[in-house]
Amino acid sequence: MDAKCGDWVIIHNTVLNPSQRAPQVPEDTKSVPLEMWVKGFIDKDANIGDLVKVTTITGRVEEGNLLQVNPYYTHDYGKCIPELLQIGMQAREILFGGEENER
Repeated sequence: MDAKCGDWVIIHNTVLNPSQRAPQVPEDTKSVPLEMWVKGFIDKDANIGDLVKVTTITGRVEEGNLLQVNPYYTHDYGKCIPELLQIGMQAREILFGGEENER
């Protein structure tokens, strides 16, 4: 088993297929399904890909395919840009007159 009852997981579900989308939705949006990803506590043991139910932090019960156990954020703000460091120091000098005005 990949996930045991009570584990924190993320699930995925297709809410609406493209043919079920509202007519007033823009064409580029209408051409793709409306999807949902939800994190919650799984209600019974399961493997990745199984259809499962989870209970969210707010108490909602949702159903979807198990994607990951103990999900975490993998994004960041990119690599350091040295020019931005210089800009910050220059702005501080212009706005506040340098270190002698720091408190």
